[in-house]
Formats: sequence, C-alpha cells, structure tokens
Amino acid sequence: MSKDKKLIAVLTNNDDDIYCFRKELIEEIINAGYEVLISCPYGEKFELMQEIKYLYDDPFIDRRGTNIVSDLKLLLHYLKLFAKYRPAVALTYTAKPNVYAGVAAYLLGIPVISNVTGFGSVLNESGFVQKLVMQMFKFSFRRSVCVMFQNSTNKKLAEENGMVKGERMLIPGSGVNTERYPLLSYPDGGNGIEGAPVVFNYIGRILHDKGVDDYIEAAKRVKKKYPNTEFNMLGFIEPTESHYEQLLSELEKDNIIKYHGSQKDVKPFIKKAHATIHPSTYGEGMSNVLLESASCGRPLISTDNPGCMETFEDNITGFMYHGGNVDQLCEKIEKFLSLSNSEREEMGRKGREYISKNFSRKIVTDSYLKMIEKIINKK
Repeated sequence: MSKDKKLIAVLTNNDDDIYCFRKELIEEIINAGYEVLISCPYGEKFELMQEIKYLYDDPFIDRRGTNIVSDLKLLLHYLKLFAKYRPAVALTYTAKPNVYAGVAAYLLGIPVISNVTGFGSVLNESGFVQKLVMQMFKFSFRRSVCVMFQNSTNKKLAEENGMVKGERMLIPGSGVNTERYPLLSYPDGGNGIEGAPVVFNYIGRILHDKGVDDYIEAAKRVKKKYPNTEFNMLGFIEPTESHYEQLLSELEKDNIIKYHGSQKDVKPFIKKAHATIHPSTYGEGMSNVLLESASCGRPLISTDNPGCMETFEDNITGFMYHGGNVDQLCEKIEKFLSLSNSEREEMGRKGREYISKNFSRKIVTDSYLKMIEKIINKK
C-alpha cells in the first residue's frame, strides 16, 4: 500500500459481481491515481483479473443466511479491515456489504457510496422479515454520503420510506461494456415446427424468485406445440434451492430443458440463441443478463418487473408480460415464433442500439469517479 495514493475500497459478496460488473470501474479508479482494496469472497473469476494490481480481502459472507452470529462476525471483520487500511472512500454493493460494511465505515468515519443492486427477495418476504431488513438498509443508507440507485422504482421506494438522507443518484444499473458484449451474428431459425431450431436462453441463478418455475412451465407448454424449439438454462443452483437439481435432470431426460450449469462465459450460448427470456419477479436493481443479451443483439422476453422493463422497448426490441403470468409468457413466446427470422434479427439490432445509447458502462464509471473526487476534495 502506497502512502502517496488514496485507497478506495470496493466491497461486495460475489466474484461475478467484481469481474462482470465492476472490473471497468476498478480499472478507471486505478487509472485516476488511486489504489483499490477489493473485499469479496474468493471465486474463480478473480483468476481473470490477474493483470490488475489491487489489495485483496477474502471475507466469509453467508449471502442468503440469517444467522446473527455469522452477521456479527462479518461486521467485526469489516471494522478490522477498515481500521487497518483506512480507505478514503468505501463503495458497497449487494445486501450484506451494504449494511455491515456501511455500518463499520460509519463507526470509523469513512465515507460510503452505497449501490442498491436491488432489494432482492426482501420484497417477497413476510411483513416482519421485510420490515426488519428494510430497517437495516435504512440505518446504513441514511449514513451514506451518496446512494446509487439502479432503477427509479427502488429510488422512489427508498425515498418514500426515508431511507436516504444524503445525495442520491439514478444510474443505468451496472451498465454494460458493449465491447465485451459485441453485436453477434444472428443464427438461422425456423418457426418452431419447421426449419432450424429456435433457441431460448434463461441466464441467471436457479432461484424461484427469478421465475425459473414459470420458465420451465412455459417450456413444457411451448414444446408440445412447437417441438423444434430449445430451452436452455445457465446458472448455479442456490444451496437453498437444491431440489432443482433433480428436477432439471428429469427435464433434460424429457428433452424439455437443457441445463448447462454455471458458465465462465455466456457469450457462446447467447450467440447460438435467438432470444433471452428473463421471467424475474425478483427485486432486481437492473438486470445485467438483459443488458448483456441485448448488447449482443438478442431480443428480450421479460417482465414488467422494475429492473427488467427498463432494458428494452416493448414490441420494438423485445416483448413484455406481467411477471408471474405464465399464460402471457407463452403468448409472447408464440408471438416471437410467428416472426420471420429477419424480423427477429432486426429486433435484436434495435436492442443493441438502445443499450449502447442508454446503458453504456462509461456512464456508470464516470458517475462514480465524479462522486469519489467530490468526497475526497471535501476532506
């Protein structure tokens, strides 16, 4: 650690979050003359960041657990970490780093920029649990110098509940690196009965709130009527949702779903597909899956859920339906199948233009750098 350079801490709960969504920001922070400390449980994606020089901290985070002892240990971990390195600014992402790193930073007088990457499953919880967790967010966010929101619905919810006191900013999710996700050639495709198979992707965690049951049910119905279709699923199965392991195995034997597990690079799968289906009813910030798929020129079929609906133009770059309504989802898939392949390709091209204009990752990195400089110059 250099005494001549100020240190910026980046705290999150998953290596995917670092490599897939924060890598360009970390590089820009370093290019601006700062050092970077990354606090995140180790994962294989860190192997793809070896050319970047940063300090590293490997905390234990039980992402979906509710064990108070485990959470107190995480708070103590952050207190020790901040006491040791004394970062000039801390950037927090995802639920537990937002709450516990936010509290630790406040106790030690370290300014925080929080990022609401969505309220996750909290919005689907029972009244008491939801109120408790939202109060924890409120305690942390009200002590942040700035809170970054990824969609206007979350921003409005936080403001109406008095969760923010300092500055707040609306950014286009994590943005998307349109060079890393270039416009890909569009595959041949028939109508679901004749011609080349029409391929759909679900990309994301295998989690009930992400709408995987709706996707599976839609695949069952559509394949009966349109046997020349293919429904892929990519993503890791949450430990709390292990029952999906047997279910997906059975669906694969029945030729309904092809499950590909977690993938280091999803672009080869996007390239072979005609559209991405994201049936989420989850408390999204902004769906990176949709941003990346659209950047590659793939039409989107997704819900009117905040964090999903902003990523495409209905009937222009994709098709929207009401989250949780499987009948509507099937209707939109059939509508997509009724298009000529050239119409699908044109829909994807327009989607790429929409993403490039409105969701560039540079918008996000520039917003962060300006706020970091503003905070440091105030000291």
